[in-house]
Amino acid sequence: MSFELDSAAALLERTPSVLDAFVRDLPEGWTTIDEGPDTWTVIDVLGHLVHGERTDWIPRARIILHEGEATPFPPFDRFAQMHDGAPKDVRELLDEFRRLRRQNLDTLRGWQLTPATLDRSGTHPEFGRVTLKELIATWTVHDLTHLAQIARVMAKRFDRDVGPWKTYLRILHS
Repeated sequence: MSFELDSAAALLERTPSVLDAFVRDLPEGWTTIDEGPDTWTVIDVLGHLVHGERTDWIPRARIILHEGEATPFPPFDRFAQMHDGAPKDVRELLDEFRRLRRQNLDTLRGWQLTPATLDRSGTHPEFGRVTLKELIATWTVHDLTHLAQIARVMAKRFDRDVGPWKTYLRILHS
């Protein structure tokens, strides 16, 4: 299956609801556990997603649409949520993520992108030339990556408690 903008947008639109249903109002132990040193909690992942909505996807798409390859994307701080003073409350992060995502998807849909527009390119500071289509596809897979990460982190909370069933629980082996 190849990239389809409407299909990507459909998934991007659902991510806030999926996260909300998954983690809102859970006991704190579920949202503050990590996988060890230098790993992220659910709260850290939510902060990262909020930061990305503010500074990554749509701002980079605008650069591609308005400046092309002439202006490289500013570097993205993948760890900004650790030091940016953003809210650390799950509810606040979920609400902010939902608001920003809705705004960003409204912007994306408002551009009425065509296949030719999706092939426009910009300059990534690490990868060089990238297309708008690649950026939006990455945004989509980025959501799925962090949904899987959250599930994995939460599953590891009961790593020792599942006993011999651990053999069959692949999520505990990654």
